[in-house]
Amino acid sequence: MSTTDRRVRETFVELADTLVDDYDVLGFLDVLAHRVVELLDVDACGVVLADHHGTLSLVAASTEETRLLELSQLQNSEGPCYDAFHGGRPVSMEDLRKGDERWPLFAPAAREAGFLGVHALPMRLREVVVGAMNLFAVRPRKLPDDLLALGQAMADVATIGILHERTIRQQGVVVGQLQSALDSRILVEQAKGVLAERRSISVDESFALLRGHARSTNSKLRDVAAAVVAGGLTDLRA
Repeated sequence: MSTTDRRVRETFVELADTLVDDYDVLGFLDVLAHRVVELLDVDACGVVLADHHGTLSLVAASTEETRLLELSQLQNSEGPCYDAFHGGRPVSMEDLRKGDERWPLFAPAAREAGFLGVHALPMRLREVVVGAMNLFAVRPRKLPDDLLALGQAMADVATIGILHERTIRQQGVVVGQLQSALDSRILVEQAKGVLAERRSISVDESFALLRGHARSTNSKLRDVAAAVVAGGLTDLRA
């Protein structure tokens, strides 16, 4: 078994291990975003979910540049993840220098952020679409079919992870869980800002500290973020 094959197997085991009673949606999707970058040979990944009103919100991003680009995309209701969510189908633009006609706001913003290629995969199970996953590349490129298939499989696992509670709980609980993930993301963004200012480091470095501390202490990312915002964890270590 090659190193790549072994890493793919380990990743799916890691994702499956999050499907437990104490389910942390935010931590789960953070793992997904970073594993996608590692395994699909892309430069960044962003994940958006729909809230109980059907409005898309950002819940995970592998870099700060990606986070800002995704927020711009959602604010303008234009871009690949928006199309993938509403159409329920993959969306690709191999060279964003040719994308201004399709996405007059998103394409220039993506290029300014340093990305020239994008692929968006719907997060869906049958007819239910809960969000979308964006894959960004810094150079124009077409992702091989096998990597796109792997990316869709990872998106499918994430979708199952989000929706599996429907088999044992009422719909309202699942909606509340998704809303909780969106609320948690706001808290994490606040904590990133606090750490960045407190330690004079970048936002990406702040998030790495939060994520590392959560993993090393077996804590939820939301709980670590809440402690930082509240003024605790001054000796935070990754």
